[in-house]
Amino acid sequence: MSKLNLIIYIVLLVIIDYLIKAYASAHLNPFETIQFLPFLNFYLTSNTGIAFSMFDFGSGLSSYILLIIAVAIVIFLIQQLLNETRKLSRAGFILIIGGALGNIIDRAGDGAVTDFLHFYINNFSFFIFNPADAFITIGALMLIYSEFRKTSNV
Repeated sequence: MSKLNLIIYIVLLVIIDYLIKAYASAHLNPFETIQFLPFLNFYLTSNTGIAFSMFDFGSGLSSYILLIIAVAIVIFLIQQLLNETRKLSRAGFILIIGGALGNIIDRAGDGAVTDFLHFYINNFSFFIFNPADAFITIGALMLIYSEFRKTSNV
């Protein structure tokens, strides 16, 4: 896969994430629950922390420190992607990088990431996330699976 194709895939993921977040922000009211599926609601909120609101201290400074760390991680992941030969691992890296850049762009605007997908089972709330978070999670699972199958060229 050429470097241009890698860039195109990553940019497409960032655009998809941006457009969906913009639509959610424009059409959902903050903290209002809208039933969608038996295990998934729409619930618009902002997250200044990282996954599952960890390190969400409500401070702009901590959010921008996380932004700098995220940029450094993306640079590292891009280097890994460029050296990767396995298709499944490359796809995983593309998803992680696209998701991370989507959240970086979102955070750069106001210090917070837009979350609006609330996953729950019965009365137990698991987390509130966005498409970029889903890209990152799926990409990480693909990388883990690829590592278990390292002997084949998947």
